[in-house]
Amino acid sequence: MACAPTVGVEEEFVLLDTRTGAAVPAAPRILAALAGEPGVVPEFLRFQLETLTRVCRSLAEVRADLTRLRRRVSEAAANAGCLAVATGVAPFGAAPLVTADARYERLAARFPALVPGAGTCACHVHVGVPSRAAGVRALAGLRPWLGVLLGLSANSPYAGGADSGWASTRYPLWSRWPTARPPAAWHDVAEYDTAVAEAIRGGAAPDARGVYFYARLSPRHPTVEVRIADVCLDVADAVVLAGLVRALVATALTGERAAQPSDAAMAQSLRAAARHGLDRAGTARLLAHVRPALEAAGDLEVVQRDWCVLADRGGGAVRQRALRAVSATPAEFAARLATVTRGSGNDNDLEAVQ
Repeated sequence: MACAPTVGVEEEFVLLDTRTGAAVPAAPRILAALAGEPGVVPEFLRFQLETLTRVCRSLAEVRADLTRLRRRVSEAAANAGCLAVATGVAPFGAAPLVTADARYERLAARFPALVPGAGTCACHVHVGVPSRAAGVRALAGLRPWLGVLLGLSANSPYAGGADSGWASTRYPLWSRWPTARPPAAWHDVAEYDTAVAEAIRGGAAPDARGVYFYARLSPRHPTVEVRIADVCLDVADAVVLAGLVRALVATALTGERAAQPSDAAMAQSLRAAARHGLDRAGTARLLAHVRPALEAAGDLEVVQRDWCVLADRGGGAVRQRALRAVSATPAEFAARLATVTRGSGNDNDLEAVQ
């Protein structure tokens, strides 16, 4: 356990109206109410919030922080008359009001055509690395598995009040941003830095923070940051994701450089994951690949247990569709999603949610 890399998780949430299910720009009020909570911060649009765990040593710490933060945000949202929901896209539409922050306003001014489709919600997993060179090596180990990680987390089947036909509607929306693309098979830090510099110089990003590779070296922390995943519907799925990402980084840092898929194969894998969601066979192969790292970190039992539950009941998109099927109105569906998000119910006993 002592040798396992540190891990941290960022989750983004949408705020929904209790009467209509539509997104509401309530983030400023909720942030004011939670002013003493450093783990809750604004996001690009005013109907979003983001939570940040501490730097964690164990998945138990990750689970505890995610659970606490979800409950704090859910309670504050309820006090503000709305619902906090973990879904990759607001299911019933939203007005894209940009958060009053200089950085976000500059981003909106540079890419105005992308603002209406913005506001997607992700789960970002940070894993500590000893150096940027080690981080580039970790990116090479992560790259072949990004499609599996996307499929495991896919949790945004609804947009504009309708089923989009995608398990992750967030993926095609987010991929419209100029730098939202898979990491290349970089061999060293110089190659990585050249790619970032070219993106900024060419106008595709305002700065290094705005370079949205699906996995990247964090511009602010000594971590590799995996950004491909939708926000997970519940905490257990996010813990599986965090455990697998950490194990992939650890595997990459202790083994031989991974064989790299072609760009075309990467694109096909990611599109299939976004369209169809959870790939049980692919995730089983991933678990086998990282089993030694999971064992070394003390994570194997936890990840296997939560993965078995996830595989049995289906991923977030499957669960959302099942919850929508038993919801008479958009408001009832939003309330059911909020109940699962805050961890106070499950898919089989959500009869009285309003």
